[in-house]
Amino acid sequence: MPTTPVPTSTTEPSPTASPTPTSPSPTSSPSATGSVPAALAGRIVTTLPTSQRLVALTFDGGASDAGVPAILRTLAETGTRATFFVTGDFAARYPDRVRAIAAAGHRVANHSATHPDFSTLTAAQIRDQLARAEAAVAPLTDRTTRPWFRFPYGASTPTAITTVNAAGYAAIGWTVDTLGWQGTTEGRSVASVVARVLDAARPGEIVLMHVGAHPEDGSTLDADALPSVIAELRAAGYRFVTLDAVLG
Repeated sequence: MPTTPVPTSTTEPSPTASPTPTSPSPTSSPSATGSVPAALAGRIVTTLPTSQRLVALTFDGGASDAGVPAILRTLAETGTRATFFVTGDFAARYPDRVRAIAAAGHRVANHSATHPDFSTLTAAQIRDQLARAEAAVAPLTDRTTRPWFRFPYGASTPTAITTVNAAGYAAIGWTVDTLGWQGTTEGRSVASVVARVLDAARPGEIVLMHVGAHPEDGSTLDADALPSVIAELRAAGYRFVTLDAVLG
Protein backbone atom coordinates (compact mmCIF):
# COMPACT_ATOMS: atom_id res chain seq x y z
CA MET A 1 0.00 0.00 0.00
CA PRO A 2 1.29 3.50 -0.73
CA THR A 3 2.39 5.77 2.08
CA THR A 4 0.38 8.98 1.81
CA PRO A 5 2.47 12.13 2.27
CA VAL A 6 1.42 14.47 5.02
CA PRO A 7 0.94 18.10 3.91
CA THR A 8 2.99 20.55 5.93
CA SER A 9 3.76 24.25 5.96
CA THR A 10 7.41 23.69 5.14
CA THR A 11 8.90 23.66 1.67
CA GLU A 12 10.98 20.65 2.68
CA PRO A 13 8.15 18.28 3.65
CA SER A 14 8.59 15.00 5.42
CA PRO A 15 6.33 12.20 6.61
CA THR A 16 5.43 11.80 10.24
CA ALA A 17 5.86 8.05 10.41
CA SER A 18 8.62 5.67 9.40
CA PRO A 19 8.10 2.98 6.78
CA THR A 20 7.70 -0.58 8.02
CA PRO A 21 10.98 -1.60 9.71
CA THR A 22 13.14 -4.23 8.09
CA SER A 23 16.50 -5.69 9.03
CA PRO A 24 18.37 -6.73 5.88
CA SER A 25 21.74 -8.49 6.04
CA PRO A 26 23.47 -7.65 2.75
CA THR A 27 26.88 -9.06 1.95
CA SER A 28 27.74 -7.56 -1.43
CA SER A 29 27.79 -4.20 -3.15
CA PRO A 30 25.52 -3.28 -6.05
CA SER A 31 26.90 -2.50 -9.46
CA ALA A 32 26.88 1.07 -10.70
CA THR A 33 23.82 0.51 -12.87
CA GLY A 34 22.56 -2.95 -11.98
CA SER A 35 20.44 -4.50 -9.26
CA VAL A 36 20.93 -3.96 -5.56
CA PRO A 37 21.83 -6.84 -3.21
CA ALA A 38 18.90 -9.22 -2.77
CA ALA A 39 18.65 -8.45 0.95
CA LEU A 40 18.02 -4.75 0.16
CA ALA A 41 15.54 -5.28 -2.66
CA GLY A 42 11.77 -5.09 -2.48
CA ARG A 43 11.64 -3.14 0.76
CA ILE A 44 12.41 0.14 2.50
CA VAL A 45 15.37 -0.23 4.84
CA THR A 46 14.74 1.46 8.19
CA THR A 47 17.54 0.08 10.36
CA LEU A 48 21.12 -0.98 9.79
CA PRO A 49 21.57 -4.75 10.03
CA THR A 50 23.66 -4.79 13.20
CA SER A 51 23.54 -5.65 16.87
CA GLN A 52 26.24 -3.08 17.58
CA ARG A 53 25.48 0.39 18.88
CA LEU A 54 25.78 2.06 15.48
CA VAL A 55 23.74 5.04 14.27
CA ALA A 56 23.44 6.50 10.78
CA LEU A 57 22.69 10.22 10.74
CA THR A 58 20.95 11.18 7.50
CA PHE A 59 19.97 14.62 6.24
CA ASP A 60 17.48 15.46 3.48
CA GLY A 61 18.04 18.51 1.30
CA GLY A 62 15.28 19.66 -1.01
CA ALA A 63 14.63 23.34 -0.33
CA SER A 64 16.59 25.65 1.97
CA ASP A 65 20.32 25.19 2.57
CA ALA A 66 20.33 27.33 5.73
CA GLY A 67 21.50 24.63 8.10
CA VAL A 68 24.31 23.19 5.97
CA PRO A 69 27.22 25.30 7.34
CA ALA A 70 26.35 24.56 10.97
CA ILE A 71 25.75 20.87 10.25
CA LEU A 72 29.08 20.47 8.46
CA ARG A 73 30.86 22.37 11.21
CA THR A 74 29.39 20.15 13.92
CA LEU A 75 30.17 16.97 12.00
CA ALA A 76 33.76 18.12 11.45
CA GLU A 77 34.29 19.15 15.06
CA THR A 78 32.97 15.83 16.34
CA GLY A 79 34.58 13.62 13.72
CA THR A 80 31.20 12.31 12.61
CA ARG A 81 30.25 11.04 9.15
CA ALA A 82 26.72 11.28 7.74
CA THR A 83 24.68 10.63 4.60
CA PHE A 84 22.91 13.45 2.75
CA PHE A 85 19.95 12.82 0.45
CA VAL A 86 19.63 15.78 -1.93
CA THR A 87 17.37 16.51 -4.85
CA GLY A 88 18.57 17.51 -8.28
CA ASP A 89 16.92 20.89 -7.78
CA PHE A 90 18.85 21.37 -4.52
CA ALA A 91 22.11 20.52 -6.29
CA ALA A 92 21.34 23.01 -9.07
CA ARG A 93 20.54 25.79 -6.59
CA TYR A 94 23.36 25.09 -4.15
CA PRO A 95 26.20 23.37 -6.02
CA ASP A 96 28.83 24.71 -3.62
CA ARG A 97 26.96 23.21 -0.67
CA VAL A 98 26.87 19.80 -2.34
CA ARG A 99 30.57 20.03 -3.18
CA ALA A 100 31.32 20.97 0.44
CA ILE A 101 29.33 18.03 1.78
CA ALA A 102 31.23 15.60 -0.44
CA ALA A 103 34.60 17.26 0.20
CA ALA A 104 34.07 16.79 3.94
CA GLY A 105 33.84 13.03 3.39
CA HIS A 106 30.10 12.56 3.67
CA ARG A 107 27.99 10.38 1.40
CA VAL A 108 25.66 12.20 -1.02
CA ALA A 109 22.65 10.18 -2.14
CA ASN A 110 19.63 10.48 -4.45
CA HIS A 111 16.41 12.13 -3.25
CA SER A 112 14.82 12.54 -6.72
CA ALA A 113 15.05 15.43 -9.16
CA THR A 114 12.08 17.55 -8.03
CA HIS A 115 10.68 15.89 -4.86
CA PRO A 116 7.41 14.49 -6.25
CA ASP A 117 5.14 11.90 -4.66
CA PHE A 118 6.50 8.67 -6.15
CA SER A 119 3.28 6.78 -5.42
CA THR A 120 1.68 8.82 -8.23
CA LEU A 121 4.41 8.29 -10.86
CA THR A 122 4.75 5.79 -13.66
CA ALA A 123 7.84 3.62 -13.89
CA ALA A 124 9.14 5.80 -16.72
CA GLN A 125 8.66 8.94 -14.64
CA ILE A 126 10.47 7.34 -11.70
CA ARG A 127 13.43 6.42 -13.87
CA ASP A 128 13.51 9.98 -15.19
CA GLN A 129 13.51 11.42 -11.66
CA LEU A 130 16.39 9.17 -10.62
CA ALA A 131 18.43 9.88 -13.74
CA ARG A 132 17.99 13.65 -13.56
CA ALA A 133 19.02 13.72 -9.91
CA GLU A 134 22.07 11.59 -10.64
CA ALA A 135 23.02 13.89 -13.53
CA ALA A 136 22.79 16.95 -11.27
CA VAL A 137 24.58 15.54 -8.22
CA ALA A 138 27.30 13.18 -9.49
CA PRO A 139 29.39 15.85 -11.30
CA LEU A 140 29.56 17.82 -8.04
CA THR A 141 30.71 14.90 -5.92
CA ASP A 142 32.78 12.91 -8.44
CA ARG A 143 30.88 9.74 -7.58
CA THR A 144 27.51 8.19 -8.27
CA THR A 145 24.57 8.64 -5.91
CA ARG A 146 24.00 4.88 -6.14
CA PRO A 147 23.09 2.78 -4.27
CA TRP A 148 21.17 5.05 -1.88
CA PHE A 149 17.76 6.60 -2.55
CA ARG A 150 15.09 8.05 -0.29
CA PHE A 151 11.48 8.46 -1.40
CA PRO A 152 10.20 12.04 -1.06
CA TYR A 153 7.57 12.14 1.69
CA GLY A 154 8.33 8.46 2.29
CA ALA A 155 5.65 7.77 -0.34
CA SER A 156 6.07 4.58 -2.34
CA THR A 157 4.35 1.58 -3.89
CA PRO A 158 5.64 -1.94 -4.56
CA THR A 159 6.08 -0.98 -8.21
CA ALA A 160 8.00 2.16 -7.25
CA ILE A 161 10.35 0.16 -5.05
CA THR A 162 10.90 -2.40 -7.80
CA THR A 163 11.65 0.36 -10.31
CA VAL A 164 14.08 2.08 -7.95
CA ASN A 165 15.83 -1.23 -7.26
CA ALA A 166 16.12 -1.98 -10.99
CA ALA A 167 17.88 1.36 -11.45
CA GLY A 168 20.53 0.30 -8.93
CA TYR A 169 19.16 1.95 -5.79
CA ALA A 170 18.18 0.63 -2.39
CA ALA A 171 15.27 2.48 -0.78
CA ILE A 172 16.30 3.95 2.57
CA GLY A 173 13.76 5.07 5.16
CA TRP A 174 14.39 5.89 8.80
CA THR A 175 14.00 4.60 12.30
CA VAL A 176 13.04 8.03 13.62
CA ASP A 177 12.05 11.36 12.08
CA THR A 178 13.14 14.18 14.39
CA LEU A 179 10.25 16.37 13.15
CA GLY A 180 12.62 19.32 13.38
CA TRP A 181 11.37 20.34 9.93
CA GLN A 182 8.07 21.35 11.56
CA GLY A 183 9.83 24.26 13.25
CA THR A 184 8.87 26.25 16.31
CA THR A 185 5.70 27.27 14.49
CA GLU A 186 4.42 23.73 14.90
CA GLY A 187 5.59 23.33 18.48
CA ARG A 188 8.97 21.70 17.94
CA SER A 189 12.20 22.66 19.72
CA VAL A 190 15.85 21.66 20.01
CA ALA A 191 14.91 19.68 23.09
CA SER A 192 12.13 17.79 21.30
CA VAL A 193 14.48 16.88 18.44
CA VAL A 194 17.08 15.49 20.83
CA ALA A 195 14.44 13.62 22.84
CA ARG A 196 12.95 11.92 19.77
CA VAL A 197 16.36 10.65 18.65
CA LEU A 198 17.30 9.37 22.11
CA ASP A 199 13.90 7.78 22.73
CA ALA A 200 14.26 5.80 19.49
CA ALA A 201 17.93 4.87 20.04
CA ARG A 202 18.70 1.25 19.20
CA PRO A 203 21.46 -0.63 17.36
CA GLY A 204 21.27 0.35 13.70
CA GLU A 205 19.12 3.45 14.20
CA ILE A 206 18.71 5.59 11.06
CA VAL A 207 17.94 9.20 11.99
CA LEU A 208 16.08 11.46 9.56
CA MET A 209 16.99 15.16 9.79
CA HIS A 210 16.79 18.09 7.35
CA VAL A 211 19.31 20.72 6.28
CA GLY A 212 16.85 23.55 5.67
CA ALA A 213 15.13 26.30 7.63
CA HIS A 214 11.41 26.40 8.33
CA PRO A 215 9.93 28.76 5.71
CA GLU A 216 7.83 30.71 8.23
CA ASP A 217 9.81 30.90 11.47
CA GLY A 218 13.31 30.45 10.00
CA SER A 219 14.27 27.86 12.59
CA THR A 220 16.96 25.25 11.85
CA LEU A 221 16.15 22.90 14.70
CA ASP A 222 17.96 19.85 13.33
CA ALA A 223 21.17 21.80 12.80
CA ASP A 224 20.86 23.40 16.23
CA ALA A 225 20.16 20.08 17.95
CA LEU A 226 22.91 18.13 16.21
CA PRO A 227 25.71 18.80 18.77
CA SER A 228 23.52 17.49 21.59
CA VAL A 229 22.29 14.54 19.51
CA ILE A 230 25.85 13.43 18.83
CA ALA A 231 27.04 14.04 22.40
CA GLU A 232 24.10 12.23 24.01
CA LEU A 233 24.30 9.21 21.70
CA ARG A 234 28.05 8.92 22.22
CA ALA A 235 27.53 9.10 25.97
CA ALA A 236 25.14 6.16 25.58
CA GLY A 237 27.85 4.17 23.78
CA TYR A 238 26.84 4.73 20.15
CA ARG A 239 29.16 5.22 17.19
CA PHE A 240 28.28 6.88 13.87
CA VAL A 241 28.48 5.44 10.36
CA THR A 242 27.33 6.32 6.86
CA LEU A 243 24.80 4.14 5.11
CA ASP A 244 27.62 2.34 3.34
CA ALA A 245 27.80 0.25 6.54
CA VAL A 246 24.63 -1.47 5.30
CA LEU A 247 26.74 -3.13 2.62
CA GLY A 248 28.99 -4.75 5.22
